[in-house]
Amino acid sequence: MRRFSAVLAAALLALPAAAQVHLTIKADGSKVISNFGASGSSRGTDYGWLAKQHDRRSQWDKTIETYADKYGVDPVLVKAVIQVESDFNPGCVSNKGARGLMQLMPATAKQYGIQKVHDPEENIRAGVQHLAYMLNLFPDLPRALAAYNAGEGAVYKYGGIPPYEETTTYVKRALTVYYGRPYGGGTTIAGRRGGPKLRGGFGRDVVAPLVAMLPGMKYLGSE
Repeated sequence: MRRFSAVLAAALLALPAAAQVHLTIKADGSKVISNFGASGSSRGTDYGWLAKQHDRRSQWDKTIETYADKYGVDPVLVKAVIQVESDFNPGCVSNKGARGLMQLMPATAKQYGIQKVHDPEENIRAGVQHLAYMLNLFPDLPRALAAYNAGEGAVYKYGGIPPYEETTTYVKRALTVYYGRPYGGGTTIAGRRGGPKLRGGFGRDVVAPLVAMLPGMKYLGSE
């Protein structure tokens, strides 16, 4: 027990000051240390601070540039995603089970053949590949980022950025880091009249035929 306490203390001290640490004791007695990344930090909604994280240097820059070049993604965008996903902490685990620098869910990690999800190079490689897929799927950056966070099905379902607080905040934070200035809006988030503004809505002529082909999906309209 003393040994575990010492290891726990060392692990907590090693985590970034901005991370929110959580200790879970599972039914079998095993203990899981996780943090909720930049989104759970006290600076998570400080858009002035986030803007200053634009193109932040890190020890993984070479890896980021390698895979960004391979998959045709702006490396500055990859860094923005890593900033808001994990605050550049490769050991980050979300409360939903997303892991690593680019916060990949188990199914996504499996899809891209990851063997060690917390390995920075594997995580970045799969994360950039997944981000590239979203960028190819959606014609604008806000929707692509929304899909990276909430899944492409949610973006199709709502005909644009889903009206989930987590997703709308995520998109604002990621674009703030990417552009280096607090991000402002454009069109209304899909499905929420009078709600906060973000660019990225579809029109009925584009979405309705597509949604009609997806089981369980319904076009809810956009403003």
